[in-house]
Amino acid sequence: MHGDRAVKDDKAMVGGFGSIDGQSVMFIGQQKGRNTKQRQMRNFGMANPDGYRKALRLMKMAEKFNKPIVTLIDTPGAFPGLEAEERGQGEAIARNLKEMFMLKVPVICIVIGEGASGGALGIAIGDRVLMMENTWYSVISPESCSSILWRSWDYKEQAAEALKLSSSDMLGNKLIDGIVPEPLGGAHADFEEAANKIKNIIKENLTELLAMTPEERIDSRINKFADMGVYN
Repeated sequence: MHGDRAVKDDKAMVGGFGSIDGQSVMFIGQQKGRNTKQRQMRNFGMANPDGYRKALRLMKMAEKFNKPIVTLIDTPGAFPGLEAEERGQGEAIARNLKEMFMLKVPVICIVIGEGASGGALGIAIGDRVLMMENTWYSVISPESCSSILWRSWDYKEQAAEALKLSSSDMLGNKLIDGIVPEPLGGAHADFEEAANKIKNIIKENLTELLAMTPEERIDSRINKFADMGVYN
């Protein structure tokens, strides 16, 4: 499905209805492309405000027809260009956060590659937030963190270590709900097997979430995110 009904269609954000064993699902995700031409078209997976507004439009459509939502996250961050800021990048992401908390349908979010900053979070407020085994999820990419703190990319390994951005670190800090195992050699070594593992975990979580009322899901979603960053 295309367009945000305001400005344009953002190629970095893709979405539409799909089916998992007869269950209709709205899939929304970032797409980077696999070669130079595709990456330029997809803006390397960095969405503009139009992409986040398109994503929200599709989420609202799924809610209207009472269909679950699955988001697939893979972005180095929201596009930081001048035109993105002019069209309200921060507002678009903030609105998505607010609206996703209140969606009445089940929402499952899966990090399948890079999960960087607000660009990832803009489609990552869900009842279940999962990460594939070898992915990362953080407030900032290690390269950007290094360039801000040390004014050089040379310290990205130290930044990555300090950020605790791996799936096991995220689960240990209770910032995600689970880890999706990858095939031997990583997801890129066997796309079909990786897809099957994602499919199974989506079905498993949907079974649990569909058994809850919309009010229970919304309360649980809000409480889960409100508890983050609170330490005794």
